[in-house]
Amino acid sequence: MTYLQQLDDIINTNIAPAAQTTDRDSAFPRAAIHALGDAGLLGLISAGEVGGMGLGLAEAAQVVERIAKVCSSTAMVVTMHYCGTTVLEKFGNATIRRDIAEGAHLTTLAWSDSGSRSHFWAPVSKARREGDDIILDGSKSMVTSAAEADSYVWSTSPAAAEGASTLWLVNSKAAGLSQPKYFDGLGLRGNCSSPLTSTALRLSDADMLGTDGGGFDIMIGTVLPVFSTLIASCSIGMMDAAMESSCAHVSGNKFEHLGSSLADLPTIRAYIARAKIRADMARTLRDDTVIALATGRADAMLRVMQVKVAAAEAALEVTDTAMRVCGGAAFRKDVGVERNFRDARAASIMAPTSDVLYDFIGKAVCGMPVFG
Repeated sequence: MTYLQQLDDIINTNIAPAAQTTDRDSAFPRAAIHALGDAGLLGLISAGEVGGMGLGLAEAAQVVERIAKVCSSTAMVVTMHYCGTTVLEKFGNATIRRDIAEGAHLTTLAWSDSGSRSHFWAPVSKARREGDDIILDGSKSMVTSAAEADSYVWSTSPAAAEGASTLWLVNSKAAGLSQPKYFDGLGLRGNCSSPLTSTALRLSDADMLGTDGGGFDIMIGTVLPVFSTLIASCSIGMMDAAMESSCAHVSGNKFEHLGSSLADLPTIRAYIARAKIRADMARTLRDDTVIALATGRADAMLRVMQVKVAAAEAALEVTDTAMRVCGGAAFRKDVGVERNFRDARAASIMAPTSDVLYDFIGKAVCGMPVFG
């Protein structure tokens, strides 16, 4: 059985049946994560040498897209796990890498600070040396899988070196961590994306990921390509779901007095057509981004910046169209369109936000330093 066949089985038997409850109750999809771990899918991008599947970004994008089509919350948890795994595969110890590969460890990123918010590359959380220990103090504004993951890839200002940031491996059970509030959001209600605070949390030098002050290069060079591609894949999966629900509704519902379906209306078909074009353009850009990264094309980082904003903004339009063409039925939870509509709001305001990315892309196209 291929990894996609395994995934489809988990989606059909586990993720899809629980999706409405996950959303309604803001319930972390723990059963789904266990099933994905047991199937080795949490270790999809872990190296074969530690027991992982040894696959890459293209395969991770397919996994996230398929999950997002039925449950965006679960897809977001997996997305952030793959982002954290990307760091730990390069800088983590063999034990944690094996645990991830075996599906026994869920990780995530803890980057956006309360003080610098969506400017995740400039953390204001502090790290300071006290004897042989490193002391972490700071407040993260939003952490996916907060209090549910086994570890966090945590960012701070450097402990001693020059540079913008340093990354650390933080055990989620470490003394000094607290969750000041729980997540009860508009969309992605099951991803437990809550604030976390570290107060006098003690680490050692062995917990540093990369070098002191070297976090920025890891964030932008290593993680951002994975993050942007997978967030775009979440948006694509949501658009697929919204399009399917919309087409089923307009084809299956009639004006009884006219003997025609909603799809017989040219206006409805035009809305569907425009939405389909937007969704397909986002998928095409996502696939080209994967190719650009794999082949080391000169425009690869431009594509990385473009793909998240393009897919996020397309998802806003496509899910809005789905609500429009389904009319009053779209407000019913059993139709599923309103959940896609709510979930799709997140990507455009998730760091780096669409507005920030528009600025970055403009700078890049104009030949200006992106972070200057």
